[in-house]
Amino acid sequence: MNALVYYAIGFVVVWILAFILRRRFDNISIQGIVLMLKTDRLEGLIDYVARKAPRLWRTLMNLSIPIGIFSMILMVVSILYSIEIMFETPTVSLILPGVDIPGSPIYIPFFSGLLALATVMIIHEGGHGVLSRVEGISIDSVGLLLLAVIPGAFVEPNEEQTRNVNGISRLRVYLAGPMFNIMLCIIALILTLLIGGFIADANIYTSDGLEISSVVPSSPAEGVLDDDMVIYAINNYSVNDSQSLSNILSGVSINETVSLTTDQGVYNITTGSNPNNSTSSYIGIRTQEHTVVTPEAEDKYGTIIPAILSQLEEFFYLVFFLNFAVGTFNLLPMKPLDGGLILEELLKIKIRPDRRKEFNDNLNRLTKPLPRSMRCWISRRFNSLLNFISNHELSDYRVELIVRLISSLFLAILIMLIICGFIL
Repeated sequence: MNALVYYAIGFVVVWILAFILRRRFDNISIQGIVLMLKTDRLEGLIDYVARKAPRLWRTLMNLSIPIGIFSMILMVVSILYSIEIMFETPTVSLILPGVDIPGSPIYIPFFSGLLALATVMIIHEGGHGVLSRVEGISIDSVGLLLLAVIPGAFVEPNEEQTRNVNGISRLRVYLAGPMFNIMLCIIALILTLLIGGFIADANIYTSDGLEISSVVPSSPAEGVLDDDMVIYAINNYSVNDSQSLSNILSGVSINETVSLTTDQGVYNITTGSNPNNSTSSYIGIRTQEHTVVTPEAEDKYGTIIPAILSQLEEFFYLVFFLNFAVGTFNLLPMKPLDGGLILEELLKIKIRPDRRKEFNDNLNRLTKPLPRSMRCWISRRFNSLLNFISNHELSDYRVELIVRLISSLFLAILIMLIICGFIL
């Protein structure tokens, strides 16, 4: 059964339970297909983290402002580039654990994917919460939500207090979510490389075939092959990595029958056309190397440690990938994403004399280790930028209009990309 069906069944069950219990528990909220469970139990933890190192959090977010703006520009460029390649290789991906879409280059395993997705939600909303408290903004509620079949989390800073703090403080709060995701993805990438490097250096694993991680729905393999099967050969040619699989399939025509030797027997499949390239043959399986512990590693480490290392490597990679994907996507300059709120604050910036002195004092402190000539050059360029901003201030009405138009434009682009990915 398609994983989306399980998600839909789960949503219906949860929605019915929420409907029954909503009068007994006032922290349950139902708004159409959006279910929310609010709590104040996590506010103490957020306060504790914020109080531990407020200066550190502010400094990190100050350094993150140019990084966030640069990342926002990269996201805009990548979306525009996606339009260019849309008609050449139209694809659509849904980052939902266990859901496999034909032609999609991305597949997230169910259980490990859910755990990795939980880190995305916790660190993202936790980042907003911590910076809100650092900036003196109280938190109205914290909780979990379910948008149709998509799980999520939320932190609700007090709206009135958020409006009353200065623009730089709001900017730090809005940037905290995606930047915390990016910081976690860097940590996860380092851990993935360290574990993978140790596994390779210690010669712990060897491959004896290809394990099927997912059978793509509505593909030639559906109903013939199953998840977790191990393929040893295709048409009597051995396969033990993705390259050998590609080499064999490149010599197979569409509608040609191929023989797959697996750990559960021999199966014949008639190939179809690849959803991303109608001239290439296609079976419809996602695979990964089926690794076994080498005799040398088994003598040295046993079997438990190598098994744990393999699972940790996969998990940290998923944490890296999902935090990077969600963190950068949230920087798209469109509301209600964080990028839209950041763009709005950037356009609303007004340079007051007292704030200008504060900016220069912070700049002088950060550039103190540099040579005097370089510090002067940076200061002149920085103050030229402040002069430009001061001379081109926009009214709140114009800012809202610009952000609304940009948000509508990017929403239309995303909808167009999704539709073309499914249809073309």
